Amino acid sequence: MLEFLIIVLFICLSVGAIRLMLKAAWGLAKIVAILLIIAAFPTLLGLLLVAGGLALLIPIVLLGAAFLILKACL
Repeated sequence: MLEFLIIVLFICLSVGAIRLMLKAAWGLAKIVAILLIIAAFPTLLGLLLVAGGLALLIPIVLLGAAFLILKACL
């Protein structure tokens, strides 16, 4: 009986640890997405003012990636 209780306790603790790891990964993904947006938006504006055409492709892709990450996180 004691062995059964220990197994149940271990399973509960394991599930709690996995849940905590998923929450941490979720939060980290949001932080990465926000940093991508912060890095990409000024680059996009700068390239809009200075250059044009294919040079805008990189910031647009960065913004798209950031929004997709945020959309996946929410």
